[in-house]
Amino acid sequence: MMQKGELERLFSYWRRRIFLTLWVTYGCFYLCRVNMSIALPSIMKEFDYSRTDMGAVGSAFFIAYAIGQFINGQLGDKFGARKFVTFGIVASSLLNIIFGFTTTLLAMSIIWGVNGYFQAMGWSPSVKTLANWFPQRKRGRISGLYGSSFQAGSVVSWLLAGWLCVHYGWRYAFWVPAVLFLPCGLHFYFRCRNSPEEIGLPSIEQYERQKEKGTRTNSTFESNSEKDEHLGFAFTLKQTFGNPRVWCVGIAYLFLGFVSFGFLYWVPSYMFEVQKVTISNVALRAIVFPLAGSLGALVAGWLSDKLFKSRRAPIIVLMSMLAGIFVLLYSRIPGTAPLSSMFGLGAVGFATFGAHATMVTSVPMDYGTRKAASSAAGFIDALGYVGATVAGVGTGWLVDNYGWNYAFYFWASGAFIAGILMAFLWKYVPSKGRYM
Repeated sequence: MMQKGELERLFSYWRRRIFLTLWVTYGCFYLCRVNMSIALPSIMKEFDYSRTDMGAVGSAFFIAYAIGQFINGQLGDKFGARKFVTFGIVASSLLNIIFGFTTTLLAMSIIWGVNGYFQAMGWSPSVKTLANWFPQRKRGRISGLYGSSFQAGSVVSWLLAGWLCVHYGWRYAFWVPAVLFLPCGLHFYFRCRNSPEEIGLPSIEQYERQKEKGTRTNSTFESNSEKDEHLGFAFTLKQTFGNPRVWCVGIAYLFLGFVSFGFLYWVPSYMFEVQKVTISNVALRAIVFPLAGSLGALVAGWLSDKLFKSRRAPIIVLMSMLAGIFVLLYSRIPGTAPLSSMFGLGAVGFATFGAHATMVTSVPMDYGTRKAASSAAGFIDALGYVGATVAGVGTGWLVDNYGWNYAFYFWASGAFIAGILMAFLWKYVPSKGRYM
């Protein structure tokens, strides 16, 4: 038997430890992901590649990432994050090192594409781990905080890659982040635990019920159905492919991917080519985008819990519509107005990633429950990267053939369509079932 106070102390400690471990680890994934955005202008200049060429390299990553999310989301529910994420870190680090030695477009596309698959081992199993540790009433705020991890990772990655490109060349923008990323795998493996049950604590459902009753809680329990056991692929597939609401969110996220991934991938090149910003200053100016995105994720998560009572769709609709408007406004800002440009970037980042973080964190946990959170996150994120694939090569093609204005129309249209689709789920709140 365990006293209630002791159990609450243990849960509080482990929740902080798990969250911080996941936050740091997933932020570090971006060291070996968005470094490409900063290296693009240097690679195109050295090899005389077109925007369409490098858009294809980006799309290779997005295609492989989408496939990886479909597969790894399901596997994440079965095997958990601890070993799965660690393997992905090691593989991605090695592939970034190899990419730094490439000299042909084909090799770049293949290596960067394979990197995309292993990068897809990070997100979905981590979302499942959060779902195992946190109840629904806290998931909006937790999702907002967790969503800031990849924004912080983007900031560090862009600053580091920009400095390396200027002082040592673009190849070092892949080698150095890879060397830094590798130790994160060891840190994650030794610090993370997949669920409370793994360390002898009650399941989240059992803990929350006992907490509500205010009674003493037994640290051992009889029902195997509430342990963190995989309920089978039939269950996880039903919770994802068989759930029309998950489909709706996934398709909306596909369209949001036009701006969240297309803008993120291409805006450094836009600033370099159109606004005539130097490579080093591109990195400094562009970090406003993910920094404001972190704030947007926090605000969206808090509002979805407090103002909308755990309804996620309303805040996604509002943020998506604002993102489309801000994208169009940003296209009218000249490069000679750096403060206006940074403010515009921040506005786009705030709105885009407010919607983005909610769709891939809170929604999978709520709609899939903790038993299929990884599968739901993988399914939704995979569809988002289908949109990213279109945005990667599509943006390059539009700019090559019609100019940058059409790229902005393309990005904004995706945000507007995402908002319209999510409006159909405006009133939906997941019912309280057997699993949280």
